[in-house]
Amino acid sequence: MAVASPARRAAYEVLLRVFEQDAYADRAFRTAAEGLDPRERAFAQRLAYGAVQRVRTLDYAIETLGKRPARKLDPPVRASLRLGAYQLGYTDTAPHAAANESVELVRGARLERAVPFTNAIMRRLAAGIGPLLASLPDGPLKESYPDWIAETFTRALGPEGALALMRAMNEPLETVVRLVRGEPPLGAQETDVPGAYRVERVDELALAEGRIWPQSRGSQLVGLCVGSQDGESVLDLCAAPGGKTGQLRGDVTAVEIDPGRASELRENLATMGRGDVTVVEADGTALAPELTGFDRALVDAPCSGLGVLAQRPDLRWRATPLPDLQLALLRAAAERVRPGGTIVYSVCTLNPDECEAVVDASGLRILPLTDEWPQFAHPTRPEFLLTLPHVHGTSGFFVARLAVD
Repeated sequence: MAVASPARRAAYEVLLRVFEQDAYADRAFRTAAEGLDPRERAFAQRLAYGAVQRVRTLDYAIETLGKRPARKLDPPVRASLRLGAYQLGYTDTAPHAAANESVELVRGARLERAVPFTNAIMRRLAAGIGPLLASLPDGPLKESYPDWIAETFTRALGPEGALALMRAMNEPLETVVRLVRGEPPLGAQETDVPGAYRVERVDELALAEGRIWPQSRGSQLVGLCVGSQDGESVLDLCAAPGGKTGQLRGDVTAVEIDPGRASELRENLATMGRGDVTVVEADGTALAPELTGFDRALVDAPCSGLGVLAQRPDLRWRATPLPDLQLALLRAAAERVRPGGTIVYSVCTLNPDECEAVVDASGLRILPLTDEWPQFAHPTRPEFLLTLPHVHGTSGFFVARLAVD
């Protein structure tokens, strides 16, 4: 009896776990892809992440051509049709191969009664998905984003900027590492952010030895903007997983509320050779009284993550703006930094409600960053920085430097 290929089975399992069990795509993929060879693993990841990203458009195609609401399908049938539709619409997979594999996935789930239905829908998709996708108007349905995210992007960047951004975050971004110590990896390209190198792939040995750290140019920019020096005391208020923490010089106190993430933070800092960082497990808005008088602080706050949707395929379906928490963290940092000290506030989102609005609400004095980093100037508020995936080719970050008077 025929069985689905290992790569497609792994992708199918990711779709089931993400949409039926609310799992995170990267964690689900790690489990599902165990035992795959590198080529199969790469194909499985492309299928899984692509189908998760494109699920709104895929469901529209399934419902339009199959004439059955996706929500009413059995979960294995829904996952197999989504995977098949993705292959038909966005890869060069042969139609018969996509159809056969989807049927075998349903059969493997012991839903023999659903096999003829799956086969019929896949045939309709094979015949009609190309023209259907081509006929969709530009916007969130075609690019597969929730309407509220498209509206947020339009408010921030205008209709053309929003469309370019949505398209850019449906494609893989550049692979960049930070040079922690030693020489850059062989073949690595320097970038416009000092210490950031563009690479074909991450050298696992160099990573394990702590010589490099995978970190986007946008993320590295945040750490550089802190500008901490040896001899200064520095507070990193939301530190895990630790890429930016590892960039900070001076006497660094790194705060993380979640015990599991705090453990990951310690491991990552140890790998980077930063055993000198003090890790504190605490709520950043309720620190112990003795944690005060810092020269500088970094508040890389939890956020909706709308600037990193290219790297996190499921995030667009679970993103939540967090302006109240962000403002509370920024105010908490201001209470712990000495007069004359500085705070860098950053978020990996492009939502104005979590970016400039939070800074404005804090009442802190803004120290412009544009002279240092003109290429990343915020398009409407040039005193801030805003990295944009469709403009700069890196993850989206908002950065502000603020004075504590």
